[in-house]
Amino acid sequence: MVKNGNVVMQKYELGRLLGQGNFGKVYYGRDLESGHNVAIKVIDKEKVQKAELTEQTKREISVMAMVKHPHVVQLYEVMATKSKIYFVIEQAKGGELFNKLTKGRLKEDAARKLFQQLINAVEFCHSRGVYHRDLKPENLLLDENGNLKVSDFGLSALAESKRQDGLLYTTCGTPAYVAPEVIGRKGYEGAKADIWSCGVILFVLLAGYLPFYDSNLIYLYRKICKAEYKCPNWFPLEVRKLLSRIFDPNPHKRISIAEIKASSWFKKGLGSKQVVNQNVIADGDAVSSLDNTKLELIKPASVSAFDIICWFNLSGLFIDDDQKEELRFTSVKPVPVIISKLVEVGKSLNLEVKKKEVGFLMLEGLNESRYETVCIGVQIFEISVSRYFIELSRSSGDAIDYQNMLTQTIRPALDEIVQAWQGVQSHQQSLK
Repeated sequence: MVKNGNVVMQKYELGRLLGQGNFGKVYYGRDLESGHNVAIKVIDKEKVQKAELTEQTKREISVMAMVKHPHVVQLYEVMATKSKIYFVIEQAKGGELFNKLTKGRLKEDAARKLFQQLINAVEFCHSRGVYHRDLKPENLLLDENGNLKVSDFGLSALAESKRQDGLLYTTCGTPAYVAPEVIGRKGYEGAKADIWSCGVILFVLLAGYLPFYDSNLIYLYRKICKAEYKCPNWFPLEVRKLLSRIFDPNPHKRISIAEIKASSWFKKGLGSKQVVNQNVIADGDAVSSLDNTKLELIKPASVSAFDIICWFNLSGLFIDDDQKEELRFTSVKPVPVIISKLVEVGKSLNLEVKKKEVGFLMLEGLNESRYETVCIGVQIFEISVSRYFIELSRSSGDAIDYQNMLTQTIRPALDEIVQAWQGVQSHQQSLK
């Protein structure tokens, strides 16, 4: 692999500089084969190593592989030379949301649309065990249609980063956007901290300025910890109520994402069948028999080499087997057999299997099931002729219930259709 002039790895043409940070630069790029526009983040390996950020860079790659969502910037490919790492990412032609806000506050409907997209992206990240920890307008990009894209997962934490008490302890983020408990350094829930940051963003969208500000950092932190802010007179009453619940200094009393989505102000403008979360899609078709198991698969053209590298190599870098939110395996069984087995397993747990989007199924708890709140997403990829990659992940519901289902029922039942488990040592050993 070589860099020849302004062509990287003989695959991408570099354009003008978009931005620059401490460890690298971001350029406009173009895929020479497809002609598609991309952005290319070029990172200096030596600088990363000197700053002891190698593990953080690996984590960012792993995180971006897990959070494929319409409102998260997509990572297409990772390449490297002896001195550089190249992240080929989705190009957000609208630039940073921050730049848009320098022109003033947004109208209510425009602010609500972006906030809806933000909340759904963050909810998806949390369902994957990813906590962003640095949500702010500078890390929110816009595409050519003005839709929001969450970016920059450099400070994100994975579920396994928690200590035994289930909390995170690393103080990080941007001062005006951090939650009080992060400042307090007594441990915090990543999800609750992200929700606070989302509230600050909502305030900025509607007001055009920050809810908490002081040139003295100590005074700023005092205001945050006491939730001292004042809404401008043009804020609707519904927004004031919503913000008061987001800006609760007690994270245990702070509103959840589910409650935000249930609020009357948030729901305005959302169609009954609008897809706002790839993991939860309404009006699916139930799969009840082999006659109804024709499922369009995610084909090899849709699966990059980077995806496969992440599935087979990155999945085990950070998470112990008994903590994984995802269950991954390959199979050479025919698709109807795979789906039939999933239906059988679902029935044993009183879960209904529904077809969703391309290559996607959902196992949903029925009302009479003890697991009625548990939803498990299933993605099926055709990675070669008659060879499939299947991933199960928790979409919603209790994490302990989900892990019990995996270890006690799902893994043993699926063994007969599994060619190889990915990242599950006990099963890999049993197959030898």
